[in-house]
Amino acid sequence: MSRKRINIITLGCSKNLVDTERVLSMLAKAGYEAVHQEPVKKGDTVIINTCGFIGDAKEESINTILEYLQGKENGEIDRVYVMGCLSQRYRADLEQELPDVDGWYGKFNFAEIVADLTGKNNPIVTIDRTITTPPHYTYLKIAEGCNRFCAFCAIPLITGRFKSRSENELVDEVKMLVDRGVKEFNVIAQDLSSYGLDIDGTMRLPQLIDRIAGINGVEWIRLHYAYPAQFPMEVMDVMAAHDNVCNYMDIALQHASDKVLKNMRRHITADETRALIAEMRRRVPGLHLRTTLMTGFPGEGEREFDELMQFVKDMRFERMGAFAYCEEDDTYAARNYKDSIPQEVKQERLDALMELQEGISMEIQQEKVGKTLRTVIDREEDEYYVGRTQWDSPEVDPEVLVKKTERLTPGEFYNVHIDEALPFELIGTKSAK
Repeated sequence: MSRKRINIITLGCSKNLVDTERVLSMLAKAGYEAVHQEPVKKGDTVIINTCGFIGDAKEESINTILEYLQGKENGEIDRVYVMGCLSQRYRADLEQELPDVDGWYGKFNFAEIVADLTGKNNPIVTIDRTITTPPHYTYLKIAEGCNRFCAFCAIPLITGRFKSRSENELVDEVKMLVDRGVKEFNVIAQDLSSYGLDIDGTMRLPQLIDRIAGINGVEWIRLHYAYPAQFPMEVMDVMAAHDNVCNYMDIALQHASDKVLKNMRRHITADETRALIAEMRRRVPGLHLRTTLMTGFPGEGEREFDELMQFVKDMRFERMGAFAYCEEDDTYAARNYKDSIPQEVKQERLDALMELQEGISMEIQQEKVGKTLRTVIDREEDEYYVGRTQWDSPEVDPEVLVKKTERLTPGEFYNVHIDEALPFELIGTKSAK
């Protein structure tokens, strides 16, 4: 088999990106030129790492496959392979509908796809990755799967049961990446809160983060996708104790009506949610919370939506995203509830929620004007350097636009005086102090 270039296209979330990075590393170790999301060259083999979480993501995955199959038909691409969440869940149907795809693989078939492409049986890479993000930050996936089985969610159908990675392996991975120049670690999983439960029955997230924080060269640790029920509150004490654990928590709450939360099978009440947030903020002053909320889930009437709006007003989330409910095949909700709320009503509620949040975000951003904030520079653009504070995760959160008053180096940290605030951006000047 000729050693042509292999180009991986990644769709979906940062967890998928980590999987891509493992495959890239395995291909490179086998002696192949493996690249990520580069413009197609004639003769490329393309691997599409798909997302299958919600309807829009599935549609994007299908359209991407069709796009590259057209390139294959036109003679621009040699072969097209598909892996990831979409093919993990719908492989049998997809094989029939898209027979021109050269190979279908699930979410965890790293060794199989590499063996088929290279003709070699290569060991699965456990910690080595080819970093595709800017070299100063990366994502650290500490677990896979989910045992929560929320009514609306298809993730357990795709990823299977929750499985933690070992602490020692994760510590070794962080040390390896620090040696390569990584300074910022965005810790991810479908459910951070459950880390360790499948190992010894205890929630070991606080212990893990404490160990990672003690590694020389780790400048920032940021936590993503905690689950509110049975949240390991001790992790907030670890956050408070370590300067390099960012005062940031991404925790999807979904709703604030007891009726809707029960229908969603979230295992928490509205009052318990409010108490959880209050305690998190008590333990970590200056904490920035990112959450995700949903409109239009079955059982959400005007009263329940009003409860959600009041909740957002009261909680004043520093970061918030939201989406309209979309029924997913084979989920508890699809089997047991009628998706009876019109799409236009779902969208109207979503728009109202996000308009409310934009005002809250603007007020919170304004509070930063006049302050000096430690900022990492991600890249240089024509008029500004673009960076982030400890409260800003890559891709999803506000950025800091730093005026070009002097030369700054991407990947380095600087103190930036905030001169101006916009709802989703800060504008500042490098500070002398």
